[in-house]
Amino acid sequence: MSPPTINGASARRVHPFRGYLFIGSATFLWGIAATLGRAVFTGRLLPAAQSLHPIDPLIVAQTRTTLSLFVVLPFLLARRGWQRLKLPQADLLQCLLLGVFGVAASNYLYYLAIQKTNVAVAIIIQYTAPVWVLLYAVARGQQKATPQKVAAVGLALLGIALVIGLVGGASGNATLGLNLVGVTAALLASFSYSFYNVGGHRILARYDRWQVLAWTLCAAAAFWLLFNPPWKVFAAHYSVAQWLFLFVFSMISVLAAFSLYFAGLQHLDPTRAVVAACMEPVFAVAIAAVVLGEVMRPIQAIGIILVLAAIVTVQLPGRGQQPVVVEPIE
Repeated sequence: MSPPTINGASARRVHPFRGYLFIGSATFLWGIAATLGRAVFTGRLLPAAQSLHPIDPLIVAQTRTTLSLFVVLPFLLARRGWQRLKLPQADLLQCLLLGVFGVAASNYLYYLAIQKTNVAVAIIIQYTAPVWVLLYAVARGQQKATPQKVAAVGLALLGIALVIGLVGGASGNATLGLNLVGVTAALLASFSYSFYNVGGHRILARYDRWQVLAWTLCAAAAFWLLFNPPWKVFAAHYSVAQWLFLFVFSMISVLAAFSLYFAGLQHLDPTRAVVAACMEPVFAVAIAAVVLGEVMRPIQAIGIILVLAAIVTVQLPGRGQQPVVVEPIE
């Protein structure tokens, strides 16, 4: 998924249009990745006559992390050296926790949700993470429960209910893609996404984003190495075409997208950046509808609009308050 931190990212604001263009391109790639994931999970990546055998969401989550790490780590070591990548022990431990419970958990749960439901349901529920970050901040006394923010939470909850068919749905919830495992996975993914942002706030304020991304990818890759060892992956006997898909998917959804997003942050402040990043679910839903023919009922469209309005509202700064901005973890 897509973006989104409460951080002090530098913003030169020299070329705002470039910033929006870079971030818009990143969200477009994340939208493509969501559709590719749905296609490969359901065996619809290619025409029926030559369709690839479905790949498990666990394998997609594991390989995109591991393959991205294999590409980005040598590049960072060559460009910056080991000394500039090292972190103090306390921060390194925090990155390890973020990698396992943030990156690995969020990615797997998000792709599981896409497999079990559809792109619209999975991404819009995961994208409610800023709401949970806000509630956490209010509980800790870091934010005030202003009428604006309370209304945003209400909008988000109503939007979710409309998207999954709890309110205004047809008698056959299957039409709306309502699947208990999938909806639960998407909700847990949003919580994991929130954990990444809450836990990563201080680290992202002190260290370069690529440095943090490299260490969280290391942690996630190490976790998957223990949880699902390489011999189990190779025992699945994936074809050359499937491995090629996994590599291209990793490059698109991680390295290319994050490179564009980080480039955009050089020209926009975090609040504007995250508002622009809200185009991700719009792109994802539209691409899935065009490419895969995923039907979206009018009531779902209304729910998506409500959730997006809530997310933008939550992340806009109130009077005398810092904005609740969420870093992408897609």
